[in-house]
Amino acid sequence: MTDTLLDAVRRYADTYADADGLARTPVPGLTTIRSTSPSGLLYAIARPLVCLVLQGTKQVTMGSQTLTFGPGDSLLITADVPTVSQVTAASAARPYLSLVLDLDPAVIADLSMQMQTASVPDGGAVRFEPTDGEVADAALRLMRLLERPEAVPVLHAQRVRELHYWLLEGRHGAAIRRLGWPEGNARRVARAVAVLREAFAQPLPMEQLASVAGMSPSSFYQHFRAVTSLSPLQFQKQLRLIEARRLMLADGMTASDAAFAVGYESVPQFTREYRRMFGLPPAKDAEGMRGAMAVAGATP
Repeated sequence: MTDTLLDAVRRYADTYADADGLARTPVPGLTTIRSTSPSGLLYAIARPLVCLVLQGTKQVTMGSQTLTFGPGDSLLITADVPTVSQVTAASAARPYLSLVLDLDPAVIADLSMQMQTASVPDGGAVRFEPTDGEVADAALRLMRLLERPEAVPVLHAQRVRELHYWLLEGRHGAAIRRLGWPEGNARRVARAVAVLREAFAQPLPMEQLASVAGMSPSSFYQHFRAVTSLSPLQFQKQLRLIEARRLMLADGMTASDAAFAVGYESVPQFTREYRRMFGLPPAKDAEGMRGAMAVAGATP
């Protein structure tokens, strides 16, 4: 019987997935995801990645754009952007299964130079296409490597590089190439996003972020919105709210403590903005999420 990428990912996920369905592999940046039921909404700031969906269906929203993709599709995210995702089709008999690889700008830059390809389109940071056959084959070789643990430290880098090569050669290639341009707008904005991620609880003037990106404030604002779909202030606000939610759920913080921890000076303002983003006041949302997790944990 011929082994497929679905078979390989299913075996690995069944063996190593944690309570959240994630199975991180010994290969840096490579993760399998397994879900046996439709999920709630997951709010996150995604990093550049490619997600190969093998079974089930998932929906991802960025700004006003909503994408629904299923088996045989590859989701591409080319910037650090806030996303809302949800598994929409999954069951115990046919779980949602996908393989996620973080994209490496250094590998992309080196390969792009050798391949002498330079067309770089504009467009959104989130898109999906049918998975190219060569990409699926390279991903399968990478998954098979995991079954030979002694070979992983020796061979994983070239297998990951091969997968990047076929991604660049395939339908997503032109969009991925933007990540390899050190002085391209996407990489410049990424430098500012890194500062926002690290210091989101602090006041960060536009001029400071523009300086990090090597742009004028007006040019930076324009390119930041083009890449992330948000203004720098909106981006920082979403970072703060997502982290506050995590602090309440994971660390048991009160809403007011979480608000101050992420940089808010006004609890009422925090409550208003939290409700606008998540649909419920902070305390009620945290209570509901804890209840849902308790039920999920008690379900055989």
